[in-house]
Parts: sequence; C-alpha cells; structure tokens
Amino acid sequence: MFDGNQVRAAYEQLNQWVQSTPPEVLEQKRQEAEALFRRIGITFAVYGEGGDVERLIPFDIMPRVFTEAEWRKLEKGVKQRARALNAFLYDVYHRGEIIRAGVIPADLVYRNDAYEPAVVGIDPPANVYSHIVGIDLVRTGPGDFFVLEDNCRTPSGVSYMLENREIMMRMLPELFRSVRILPVDDYPNHLRRTLASVAPRKAQHTPVSVLLSPGAFNSAYYEHSFLADQMGIEIVEGQDLFVQGDFVYMRTTEGPKRVDVIYRRIDDSFLDPLCFRPDSMLGVPGLMNVYRSGGVAIASAPGAGVADDKAVYIYVPEMIRFYLGEEPILNNVQTWKCADLSDRKYVLENLKDLVVKEVHGSGGYGMLVGPKSTKEEVAAYAERIKAAPEDFIAQPTLALSACPTFVDEGIAPRHVDLRPYCLVGKEVYLSPGGLTRVAMREGSLVVNSSQGGGVKDTWVLAD
Repeated sequence: MFDGNQVRAAYEQLNQWVQSTPPEVLEQKRQEAEALFRRIGITFAVYGEGGDVERLIPFDIMPRVFTEAEWRKLEKGVKQRARALNAFLYDVYHRGEIIRAGVIPADLVYRNDAYEPAVVGIDPPANVYSHIVGIDLVRTGPGDFFVLEDNCRTPSGVSYMLENREIMMRMLPELFRSVRILPVDDYPNHLRRTLASVAPRKAQHTPVSVLLSPGAFNSAYYEHSFLADQMGIEIVEGQDLFVQGDFVYMRTTEGPKRVDVIYRRIDDSFLDPLCFRPDSMLGVPGLMNVYRSGGVAIASAPGAGVADDKAVYIYVPEMIRFYLGEEPILNNVQTWKCADLSDRKYVLENLKDLVVKEVHGSGGYGMLVGPKSTKEEVAAYAERIKAAPEDFIAQPTLALSACPTFVDEGIAPRHVDLRPYCLVGKEVYLSPGGLTRVAMREGSLVVNSSQGGGVKDTWVLAD
C-alpha cells in the first residue's frame, strides 16, 4: 500500500476510506462478511482432523489493488505460461520433441505418477489438455512477480474470487462508487463458452456440458455447485452418467440426455474404473473409450497433472523458449531439485533457511518453512529428504509482499499471494482479478486456507 511514506497511487481511494472509517465500523463490516459467508455456506474441509472439519474461511475486508498497467503485464505472462504448458502436454503425449531435444529428462515425465499412458496419442479438441490453469504468483518488489507453482488439473478457489467481490459490493458500495474496478462476475460465462469451444467434432449442434463432482462430501463441493449454477449447467456424479455406444449420456427425469463436454472435478484415478482404479465408485465405466473415439471432451484432460508437478515446474521457462520461441515474461522462483546430488547437498546444508515442498504435495501440507521451524523439525525433515530425495524440491524464503489486512489488532501488514484463473479453449482468457490468499498470522508465509490462511478481494483499477 505504501512506497516508503507515500501511498501508492492505486491505493489512494482505499487509504482515504480507511482513514475516515472508525475501527468499530470496520469490525462491524468484518462481522457482516463472516455472517454472509456462514449464511451462504462458503466453507472448506480440512482432512485428517477429528471433530468438525468444515471451516469458515477467514475473509479480509481490505482488498488487494492492482493498476490496469500492472495487470496487463501479469496477463501477458500468465497467458504465455498457459500456452506453453498446453504445448508441453500435447508434446509429451505424442512425439516428445522436448525430451528428444534433451531439454527435459525423460524419467521426469514418463515415470511421473501424474503421467497417464492411457492418454498417449489422443488429440483433444483444439489440442488443449488443461482448460483451466491456475498460476500461483508472489510479488517481491514494485515490478517483481514470480511464479510459485502451476495448477493444471482442477485448480480450486475461483468461487471465492466471485463471492469475495459480491460481498464487498454489498458491504462497501461507497468504495465501488468512487473507483472503477474491472468486473470478474462474467467468469462463469467465459468458462461456459470455453467448455463449449472444446466440444468434440461429434458434438451436437448446441453442445451439452456438465460438471462432474465426487459429491457433497468433497472439500470443494460448494464451489462445484456454485459454478454449475452460475454457468447454468447440470452438476452430476458418476452414477448420473453412463456410456452407450460411442457417447456419454446423463440420466434425467425425461430420459437419457447426451453429454458432449465434462468439466471434471475428480482426480484422474477415479474417472473410469475400466481404465484407472477398478474400485472407483466416483467415475463412469467406459468413459475413456468414448474420450479416445472423440465422443466426449474432458476438461481438463486426464494426465494434465504431469505439467504441474513441482519438479517439472523447474523447466517451464525452457518450455516457453522451446515451444513459443519467446523469453518468459514471468520468472520462476529459484528452485533446487533434491534428486540432483549437488542440489541435495546444498539443500541439506542450508535447510534452516529454505522452504522445502513435496513434489506431489498440495494445500500447504508436508512442507517445511526452515526459518519458522525448530531444530528438531529441520533435522527430521532432512531425514525424509535423504530417504526419498526425488520427492522434494527447495526454494529460498522469499520476502513476499504484504497487504493491509484487518485483524484483531487493527489494520496490519500480512503476506499474500495471488492465483489468477486462465481459461484455455479456442481462445485464451484471463479474468481481471483472482484469488488473493492472505496469511492471517503475523509473520507467516503460508497462505493456504488449510493452514489458517484467509482470502480477500482483488481489484484491478481501470485506467
């Protein structure tokens, strides 16, 4: 918000509002927001804990603000990355030119748990494998943005982006009257059009899309039902779909209805018990045969997860150069691969100063933040790395940017990251905003909701 003692231009209106608003009014607004979240049912599940695992996500009423000029740079960088990741996915499921060229080690791809041999040779519509790409970004300086990780399978959280904006407009209409903020509420329409644009050649004249969910006990079920409702499409579970001949059908009260595009929010291994896990009760038997024959599109495609593996992440800048012939607009964070002997030696010698992550981990689980850990925790983590070095990568502890955040002590700086959502179909679209996650605990660098983080609205001010 500040550059030294000067308020940054983007935050001038917000700062004036904060200065003129008594603390008790801010507290009242926070309580109103919490009541709205509770009434609407915006919760998330925390696995592995006893008792009531459904939690209300902390919501901060202080928005994060970007100028449109700042956003344009981010938009170009995120779109560039999404195109390169999709080019990589098409390549590794076909000729593997990037591997033949020696840019990426073959073992890293073909022995990766997320690589699906069942997808080899399939040509999805528009050659798109990852249709919703969530790029996690951090800011370390006025113009310095870095990519923390890529999410190419089923990135979650976009419902928070939309609900955050809705709640802010309800509670703070005076702020929205004083500044021009680019809208995000058309995201569901763009998502629906993206899904329709990747319908297979055999699709009906007006393609029918559905959202495939594991069901109400899934941690992101609120988001599944919210997005289906916003797009005006059916939310289904595996038992609601069946395969007949070359097509997939949905059971309805009026009889079977053909489905052309499945926006799946279940993991690869549960999609089709005839192809993946035979004990899956969540998928659709025979779905992959229809997918191979071009009778249905799956967004995102099975096997897309090989592109967001944290060890593959290291090579994304090279993918951009290899496939697009361009220099990366957004840089990676420096990353050490523990499978590499020299990297591992450095990581083990400097573990107390680094952030270490599991290659296949997510949600902030299983990571070590060296500067915030005890000697015993660092020593125990070192043994894990020694036992299975290929399962870990390490990164420096970045000086993440902080945003003004309303906490119990008043307005204080808290560290944030950003996940914008890029839609990839016949066109590439980035919503002007995203999910800003905030570490609500003072000094914490872990923003994941499963680790106590909260969310805030993200504003892009129109020029």
